[in-house]
Amino acid sequence: MFSATVIPLFILYLALLSVFMSHRGIMRQLRRAISWYGFIIIKVFPFPFARVRYRDYGKADPEGPYLFVCNHRSASDAFLMACLPYECVQVVNIWPFRIPVLGTFARLAGYLSIREMSFEEFSRKSIDLLNQGVSIIAFPEGTRSGSSVMRPFHSSVFRVALEARCPIVPICISGNEDKPHRGSLILHPGIIRMHKLPALPWEKYKDLTSFKLKNMVRDIIARELAGMEGNR
Repeated sequence: MFSATVIPLFILYLALLSVFMSHRGIMRQLRRAISWYGFIIIKVFPFPFARVRYRDYGKADPEGPYLFVCNHRSASDAFLMACLPYECVQVVNIWPFRIPVLGTFARLAGYLSIREMSFEEFSRKSIDLLNQGVSIIAFPEGTRSGSSVMRPFHSSVFRVALEARCPIVPICISGNEDKPHRGSLILHPGIIRMHKLPALPWEKYKDLTSFKLKNMVRDIIARELAGMEGNR
């Protein structure tokens, strides 16, 4: 019901914007609107049964854009990215684009379907977005784990980071393994914690290979998750 009401209004909003704004301005508004949608899905509807606690440990970081690298436990991770106060595009697998209407908007907003393009095309589009001031959000596990176990990382986004010379920001998400379970729409009660860690500037990782870089970032996220979950 919510989507059936909001999405037609959103289409009308974009149609009106197209009369007065540049293409770049429309894209910025489109990405902001998707973020508002995620904010309502993850913070308004589940409240007070499931709550989100977001902490930013990178307030002293230089201005972006950034490459955000996140662990991936649940389908709700994509909506949690609404906590980030930046213009962002997410790197996704094919299936989010198959969600009726919302998938169309994600494609229009420039979301990157990494399995539908070569690495060269992925790298070129990512660097073009970063040069426009748009941050990129990646889940290098490739698919959600559905548990507290973090899978190995893929290298593609780290190859792009080395080429683009952009800061990498680790994002740690805990507590949403069952919000919802895979194949379910039920959000179980509880607290979801999301920590944004300080940025890793290019100067600190420029001499690493993409293999070493992905393992370094994965270790940083794993250590923070252990602390968030009381295991250290």
